[in-house]
Amino acid sequence: MSALDAAAPRERESRHAAWLELFFDLVFVAFAAQLSHELHGDPGLRDFAVFLGLFFPPWWMWINLTVSANLFEDDSGRRRLLMLFAMLCLAAMAAAVPEADSTRGAVYALGYAGTRLVLLGLWWPATRFPAPRRVPRWRPLTYCLLSGLLWAASAAVPPPWQYAVWAALIAAEMALLLTARGRGVPGRLDTGHLVERVGLFVIIVLGESVLGLVTSLDDEWSAPAAAVAVLGFVLLAALWWSYFDFGSTAAELMLGSAGDARAYLLARDVAGFLHYFVTAGILCMAAGLATAVEESGHAHLAGGAVWALAGGLALYHAAHAAIALRFGRGLTSVLAWAAPGIAVPVLVAVVSDALAPWLVVLLLAAEAVVHLLYARTLSARRRRTEA
Repeated sequence: MSALDAAAPRERESRHAAWLELFFDLVFVAFAAQLSHELHGDPGLRDFAVFLGLFFPPWWMWINLTVSANLFEDDSGRRRLLMLFAMLCLAAMAAAVPEADSTRGAVYALGYAGTRLVLLGLWWPATRFPAPRRVPRWRPLTYCLLSGLLWAASAAVPPPWQYAVWAALIAAEMALLLTARGRGVPGRLDTGHLVERVGLFVIIVLGESVLGLVTSLDDEWSAPAAAVAVLGFVLLAALWWSYFDFGSTAAELMLGSAGDARAYLLARDVAGFLHYFVTAGILCMAAGLATAVEESGHAHLAGGAVWALAGGLALYHAAHAAIALRFGRGLTSVLAWAAPGIAVPVLVAVVSDALAPWLVVLLLAAEAVVHLLYARTLSARRRRTEA
């Protein structure tokens, strides 16, 4: 999935995202904006922890609903109503984000509980499938219904104990999923569709980054702000180019060539767990870039803004390194690009007090461009070798 796991493009499978799935994604545009806004300015450790904690449940629900749509290709009125109700639940969660760690925690919990019931409605028909595709009833009853009821009950728990309950529920959910190891999945995943859906989510968070640049420039209309915005766009463009030319193609090749069980496990780990960190890193960068534009006239950026921007890029590269290792790439080859990809942003953050905002963004954009050029060079070299 990394930029350096370059692979020759191949034709996508015929199935693509349905209109309902694209409409469903719109709620995550609002979610991304809400989450990114919470990191504007000078966020502290608590702000980053709250951001990561609040981002995981909606991300995980998006993955669950995407896998459900992947396995059960259904455009019935029943499924449409379920997905529209899920949108309402997630929209309520998004509205609760600014105060979800205090006064709006109950709304956030009830919204997530509603989405678990949607999952129950999507998976329950699979309990009546003919063997061997039949899903045992206890799986949706525990993973969906029981989880939803416990999340609803957590709405009555006062903070900060409420967050401990959420963490315990998520941990239990992960344990159930990890121990299952793909058992009870009623069919093979459509890998082309799954890779496309995850790529569309990456586009959503990249789009939030671009929107943040534009709105911040509108608020801070000056030559320095324009320079920072242009450099920020170069950074995002390099990440987009690298991801979709190499990362998504490599992922589709790896998933498409794997057997049914291995394809599911790879999809769970790469699309589910590790892409959480990919998208979280981009959302952090979106907040940091917006702040950099707004503070372009300052001598240097606030520490929290620098760590949102540079730390987000380091997290992005670290997640891709983990993806490459999960796909079976050698540690030495991964470290060749991952080590500088992580070290350069961290070094920029460490010395940021001596750097103007435009210089911080310039150095990070330069790292992303060099990373892309190295990936293209390696890809061309591999094609010549294979020829």
